[in-house]
Formats: sequence, C-alpha cells, structure tokens
Amino acid sequence: MDAVDDNLRHQPDVPTRHRKPMRPNFLAPWELRVGDYRVFHDVEPEADEAEGPEVVILAVGLKIGNQVWIGGEEHEL
Repeated sequence: MDAVDDNLRHQPDVPTRHRKPMRPNFLAPWELRVGDYRVFHDVEPEADEAEGPEVVILAVGLKIGNQVWIGGEEHEL
C-alpha cells in the first residue's frame, strides 16, 4: 500500500518507469507495477486545484508470467 501511495500521490497521470497508460481495454486506462502486483487505476480530472486529480483504484491483480489474476480469475489485457 505504501508503494501505491508513493507512486500515485503526485502527478498520477504522468508515465514513469512503473506507471504507464494502457492500450484501450475493459479494465482501466492506467497500470502501476509494484513487484508481481498490478494496480489498475483511473485518474479523474482535478475537482479542486489544491487537492489535485483524484485516483480511483479499479482492480489489483497478481502477474504470473504472461497472466494477470484478479479475484481468482485470469484476465487478458
């Protein structure tokens, strides 16, 4: 959770080494890599300039090889 907070607190809509925009898919427009985990999220526009954009976590998955498992089900992204 600390890694998610550290990576998404500031400029969550800027690609980095661990955070990237995804190709269009059914799940989320952004992916954050944290070890073997993938945090799929969206960034809502700034509602209040002082607070910055709002990050919405849509799913957390476990990556094993070329497979991503979310809620015990394999998903293709």
